[in-house]
Amino acid sequence: MKNRTAFLLFLLLAAATALGGADNLRWTAELEGGAVFSGYNDVRIPNATGTLFSLSRDLDVAAKAYYRLRLSYALSRRHELSLLYAPLTLKATGTLPADVMFMGTLFPQGSEVDGVYMFNSYRLTYRYRLLDKPRLRLDIGFTAKIRDAEIALRSPALAASKTNVGFVPLLHLRLDWDWSPALGLLLEADGSAAKQGRAEDVLLALAWRPAPRWRLRLGYRMVEGGADVDETYNFAWIHYIAAGASFSF
Repeated sequence: MKNRTAFLLFLLLAAATALGGADNLRWTAELEGGAVFSGYNDVRIPNATGTLFSLSRDLDVAAKAYYRLRLSYALSRRHELSLLYAPLTLKATGTLPADVMFMGTLFPQGSEVDGVYMFNSYRLTYRYRLLDKPRLRLDIGFTAKIRDAEIALRSPALAASKTNVGFVPLLHLRLDWDWSPALGLLLEADGSAAKQGRAEDVLLALAWRPAPRWRLRLGYRMVEGGADVDETYNFAWIHYIAAGASFSF
């Protein structure tokens, strides 16, 4: 996965070099962090023969800190590329209330288990500025997402895990509204839907600009979606209290 991240970074830098010039470079580095909480997280693997159980209702999932990193490059006034690294691992513990068949392994009722839900995301986004007003900006585009996912159950005697690395195309939207020179509202979303599943990543935040190159934000992010295919049934809803800072140079 590190090789894929390096490859995406190479694509971003290559596009910046080809389409931009030294006189109009405009980079933005963003750091987001805060607390992440699990909503529903329903699992059945394999879909046809596994047991439907919940990592969040049948087990206990503690809130934890998280972070995300984004690097963006403005190719011109209306065109921008960005690269996002968004790791996520949630851990669950507890006693199974019923027998669970997971990945061909039977975990008996009453087993003390540890669960893992990992959903790391690597994204390359292109966005086009459809609306460019002094206080209102609307960007649309698309995101190429690589997911690195794992769902696992472990007990003192048993262990089973399902991993998946795949590509997901997403539509992208960003709405940036400044109601004053220093304060504004930011809405940013990636999403897609198909018969096999769906994915949404949405941020709504208040933004504050303490200096021309700096912007801070505080808001709520949700990640929701999953897949209903032969190998896997999993749908999850993840909640974030999100604080962020960006610096343009």
